[in-house]
Parts: sequence; structure tokens; C-alpha cells
Amino acid sequence: MIELSIRDDVAYVVLNAPDKLNALDEAGLAELAAAYETAEAAGVRALALRGEGRAFCAGRDISGVDPRDDDVMGFLGGLVTPLLQRMSAFPAPTFAAATGACLGVGLGLLIATDVVYVADTAKIGSPFANLGATLDSGGHALFVDRLGAHRTLDLIYSGRLMSGAEAVAAGLFSQAFPADEVTDATSTAAQRAAQGATQAFLASKELVRALRDDRLGLWQSVAAENRAQAALCDTADYREGFAAFQQKRKPAFTGRD
Repeated sequence: MIELSIRDDVAYVVLNAPDKLNALDEAGLAELAAAYETAEAAGVRALALRGEGRAFCAGRDISGVDPRDDDVMGFLGGLVTPLLQRMSAFPAPTFAAATGACLGVGLGLLIATDVVYVADTAKIGSPFANLGATLDSGGHALFVDRLGAHRTLDLIYSGRLMSGAEAVAAGLFSQAFPADEVTDATSTAAQRAAQGATQAFLASKELVRALRDDRLGLWQSVAAENRAQAALCDTADYREGFAAFQQKRKPAFTGRD
């Protein structure tokens, strides 16, 4: 179900089960975690994630689940959450191209990705109003942070799905594109990042995560920026960037320490 290819320091991860809208079961989650582990071990400098077919990921595959003995905590707490944490901490810039349904666990995959480009017709929200279930995989935190409590509960109570264009306008994700352009735009962004100053990107990634998680206030974040900048002074990319600027040429970053 999960395909991984690596080209020019970019890992391309594809959810490839279009017949079930790329919904994930236990095996699919394990395959996805293994793809990220392989990409990390390969030392890639960027990663691009997408879904094959007309959906990004419609959430959990419940086709064979009996609700009478469903181990929800084992699935969400034991499998989904560790995967999202691994994705969020991936040691390179990560990008996702989202088309069609981005729901439940699928929404969580986007939340755990650094930069998300969506098709303007993508469908994003909480589809659980008619299932007797609740939004999971980090959806509450994302929606309350960006939409506020009232709009979040309106979406949850109504089950209404936002379009990709609406989600971007609300600040949920980065940019919206026509459906036939979003994958190429995402790949281009990942390729560009893979040629950049990887260590500097990772310093910013950690600062953004700390601010998002309320681990840093304003002046704490300024102090953390100062420490990060000082550490970057010892990297080859920092020296190359300065030299290229002074010599009025394009830098040739290696992404290494």
C-alpha cells in the first residue's frame, strides 16, 4: 500500500490504495512508519507525501472492524500517535500534497507534516457526526488554534467539510492549487528544500515546533534563535552561504554539519 522512492536527496512517499481512498489499517500504518524510517536512514534532505487517486487519505480503514471489540486505544494510542510523532520529528523538511478527502487519520498525517499544499477542491473537516465518534489525530488542536472554539464545534456538530481553498484561507494549511497542479507544486518545493541549508531549516523546524507546543514564549524563543544561529556558524552551509553572498553567486549547500 505504501510506496517509497528516493531521488536526488528527496524521499517520495505515496499512499497507494486508491480503491479505498487510501484509508489506513494497522498494516498500512506500519508500512508508512517503515517508509519514514527508511527515508531517515538514507539521509534524505526532504520528503514529499501524497495519496494516489482521488483522495489523500479518508482516515482509518474500518471495513473489517467490529465495533463491539474494537481496540480504539491500541489503534490510536499505540499506532497512530507514535507514527504522527515520528513524522513530525522527521530530520528534514517535509511536504504533503493533499487532494480529495483528508479526514481523521488522514488529517493527522497533514498536521504532522511541515508544509501542506492542498487542492482547492480537497475536503477537510470532521466527518464523524453520523458515526458516533469524535475527531482524532490532532484535529481538535489544529482547528481550535486556527479557527477558534465556535467554528471548530460548528464543523464538528454539523459534519460540514471545508474545501481546500477555504482551509487555506482560514490558515489551516500553506497554499491551495488546482487539483492537477498540487502534486507537481509539492514535489518542486521538496526538491528546492533538498538543495537548501538543511541544518538551518532543521533549526527553524525545532523552533516552530517549540512555539507551537507552547514550550517557548517570545523572549525564550529569541534566546533559542540566538543559540541556533550560533550553532549554525560552525556548519559548512553557513560558511558557504556567507561566501556566496559576498561573491555574488548562488550557494551550493550540502545540507551536512
